[in-house]
Amino acid sequence: MKKALLFFLFCSPVLAYGQPRWQQQADYTINASLDTKKHLIQGQERIRYVNNSPDTLTKLFFHLYWNAFQPGSMMDVRSRSLPDPDRRVQDRISRLTEGEIGYQKIRSLTQDGKETKTQLTGTILEVHLPAPLLPQMSTVLEVVFESQVPIQIRRSGRDNREGIAYSMTQWYPKIAEYDHQGWHPYQYVAREFHGVWGNYEVTLELPSDYVVAGTGVLQNAAEVGHGYEPPGTTVTRPKGNLTWHFSAPNVIDFAWAADPQYKHERVQVPNGPELHFFYQPGEKTKHWPDLLPVGVKLFQFMDDRFGKYPYSTYSVIQGGDGGMEYPMCTLILGEVGFQGTAGTMIHEVAHSWFQMVLASNEALYAWMDEGFTTFATAEAGNHVFDRKLTNPQASTLDGFEKFIKSGTDEPATQHSDIFSTNAAYTVSSYTKGSIMLTHVRYIMGERLFWKGIKRYYEQWKFRHPEPNDFVRVMESVAGLQLKWHANYLIGSTKHVDYAVKSVVTGNEMAITLERKGEFPMPVEVTLTYADGTTDLIYIPTNETLGSKAFDKPVTELKPWFWVATEYAFSWSKNAGNIVSVEIDTKRETADVERANNKWMLKN
Repeated sequence: MKKALLFFLFCSPVLAYGQPRWQQQADYTINASLDTKKHLIQGQERIRYVNNSPDTLTKLFFHLYWNAFQPGSMMDVRSRSLPDPDRRVQDRISRLTEGEIGYQKIRSLTQDGKETKTQLTGTILEVHLPAPLLPQMSTVLEVVFESQVPIQIRRSGRDNREGIAYSMTQWYPKIAEYDHQGWHPYQYVAREFHGVWGNYEVTLELPSDYVVAGTGVLQNAAEVGHGYEPPGTTVTRPKGNLTWHFSAPNVIDFAWAADPQYKHERVQVPNGPELHFFYQPGEKTKHWPDLLPVGVKLFQFMDDRFGKYPYSTYSVIQGGDGGMEYPMCTLILGEVGFQGTAGTMIHEVAHSWFQMVLASNEALYAWMDEGFTTFATAEAGNHVFDRKLTNPQASTLDGFEKFIKSGTDEPATQHSDIFSTNAAYTVSSYTKGSIMLTHVRYIMGERLFWKGIKRYYEQWKFRHPEPNDFVRVMESVAGLQLKWHANYLIGSTKHVDYAVKSVVTGNEMAITLERKGEFPMPVEVTLTYADGTTDLIYIPTNETLGSKAFDKPVTELKPWFWVATEYAFSWSKNAGNIVSVEIDTKRETADVERANNKWMLKN
């Protein structure tokens, strides 16, 4: 028994804290041509798939995302049955004609030259392998496919509402992720993705007047031109089709867009990537040149606060249906004015750190990407636009307070597709994930928080971290227990609500606080005196088993045990001159009833 236990501890593929889990590898060579008259793609894939798991695989799963854009698909039915459907989808899929639908058809699929047996269910293709794939072995899959580009409805498609010809996302047959939890063959119902790391070599053939933008580094810039060519280079393009060759190392996906009217501009981030911007010039996009310096400041800020961006390029592309992140690029709407476009760009670029480098499973832990990105968006926007806000997260907390009062909150631990409303999904992923970082910063203190964020990024990049991985890193930096916090915020619908219950004045003030919500937190109480000076009182929760690292003197009292709904203490220093007692003065917690946080002396 002891030998078996030692083997598990030291040889298990799910390694100890701080070590990488095994990752599957899927290297793609894709050759595709786009018929812009019929909106058809003819493509071939060669995928070298490496089984780094300890398991023998007898089958694989592929995503065929565009099959969702057909009447009667799961995405269609789900959208029409939700009480608050996405306005971009609603019933639009149900009204698509044969020439407007999307599909991905597999013409052949072989494993090491042998035909496979397949079974299609919606957007998932099950592939039975003729030869089992053993641990630590690789195999070569060759796929011939045909796809029809759907009218743009959600993320992918042609002829978006701003007139961009092609937003080519989720456009190729893609192997599903297999990890220590097993296969992740999620139907494409609405939400986002989970992908396998791999190296991509992609060639795209389409008419030579189209400008192509997307993931990767263009390998034949001098032949293609369209703004990619080195300065001073003269490019003579053919009148027919043109082939583009992109290379992208160690990414989880490949996306691109194409339009004959794209204007292409570039700018270099000092000690960072070259940024590319693609947009249709016109009155509604006249603000796009102003995005270039914003992009530079954004990458510099994100590198400084969250960790180094690991790729050599990034492209901001007009396209899609709002804003959506992909490796080394984003597709965003571009006719919404400077502030709207810049704000969307900041959010989508920030995803590069969380979803494109850390790459948590968005189907299961959307809050680890969307929420952390929302937090970063507020911090970065405050810096880029020099807003000088003392609390950039206040608006997120205000929105959460309003939502909680609607009574439709749900735990964030659910699969992203099964929330009862889009609103509940949005709050659970974007808002609660952002509050996670806001709260952890409040619990740890500013200096240790940013140290922990960088350590988390460096330790888990390219490794698909899960919730406990984040918690453990922050615990190691703070020297505090933090699992309890995640259990409340992510695993429940309990909420924070603290109140100043009573203040009895005199030579010694008797102050009683009340925990009205079921979510315990450390409490910071500010005493303000008649002359405007203040004292800060810190009451740790017993759950942290330690104290916050403050950057200024505070008075720390004994811990507040979460089982107690009230906490009383007395204060004698300058007690006669106290004019207010307030909990969480800087608005750093998701307290859902701010009105009861403050007592003021009545004149």
